[in-house]
Amino acid sequence: MPNRLRSFLLQFAAPVASVVFAVVLSAIVLKVAGSNPFAAFGDMIDHGTKLETVVDMLNRATPLYISGVAAAIGFKMNLFNIGVEGQYLLGAFFGAAAGGVFSPPGFLHVLWILLVAMTVGAAWAGLAGVLKTTRGVSEVISTIMLNSIAASGIVAWLSVEWREGGLSTNSGTKTIAESGHIFDLNWLLEIFTPDIKGGRELSGVLVLAAIVGIGYHLFVNRSRVGFDLRASGYNPFAARAGGVPPKRMVLMAMLLSGAVAGLVGMVDILSRNHRYDQNFTPGIGFDGIAVALLGRNHPVGIAVAAMLFAFLDASSSILQISGSASREIITIMKGVILLAAVISYEFARRVREREEVRMASISMEGAVA
Repeated sequence: MPNRLRSFLLQFAAPVASVVFAVVLSAIVLKVAGSNPFAAFGDMIDHGTKLETVVDMLNRATPLYISGVAAAIGFKMNLFNIGVEGQYLLGAFFGAAAGGVFSPPGFLHVLWILLVAMTVGAAWAGLAGVLKTTRGVSEVISTIMLNSIAASGIVAWLSVEWREGGLSTNSGTKTIAESGHIFDLNWLLEIFTPDIKGGRELSGVLVLAAIVGIGYHLFVNRSRVGFDLRASGYNPFAARAGGVPPKRMVLMAMLLSGAVAGLVGMVDILSRNHRYDQNFTPGIGFDGIAVALLGRNHPVGIAVAAMLFAFLDASSSILQISGSASREIITIMKGVILLAAVISYEFARRVREREEVRMASISMEGAVA
């Protein structure tokens, strides 16, 4: 078997094994809890194959994918950017605020919101990068603290707005004008069927996510700067000897990661709520880290992982409605999939290293002979 094909199969087998293991373990948990695992999984599959559910899954997978790419940029530099959560919260908040106050004509309004969100996300992540390069502060610690500051600051602002608004329970930024709304992709779905139930709309931010994924691939794998970034993350000492400044790479990786993170909340801002308020969706930053790990920081792998997590999120509601299982089983499945993926990838890495050593030994013996 060719080495490249063997390596591909090892990479592919690891996530598949993780999902299979999670399904088996979840079935055992369901059985112990007194539920029928076949009925539960059947409800999940039936619900997940409906058109309206697919639309919901794509809308959920879109921010998960962008969040996963943001985390993957840091991982490529061997940085653990836990701050994606705070970066996208602040990016969405200031993007929505800027879009509500200033309304450029036409599509410039959308670009204005995106630019503000990316700039704020990059600036917030850049703080962690500066602390690491100038004071040696671990990005894990600094981004955790910055997450708390970002979330608490927004909550404090919303609380003040709520008190000043009297009985209002949904305070937030000004509503963005229609020029700042992004198009939907229902016309694409109507090619296959005109029957889209529940008034659901496929967000045009999906196109933005695709652009982010393509840009990420081209930057990391097809550019000189991307090569320097990967080399510095893999072996900073060798990269420094080759003329790559490691501190500049750290700062660049954090800025790029934060800029992408600033786009995570755009489904809410541009397609759904058109403002930042108490209905804004939190928690996607942390899920994005799991998506990046499961997808092995590869743009296609991240997309598959994002759809898997979106499917699980969509399934939680139907389990609660049908009563076939507790919705907490979804949380168990997510945790087991991630844990199994980490173990599987480590096993695959060791197998690959042993194979490389074996091939090198064979080559050396052939050279001596």
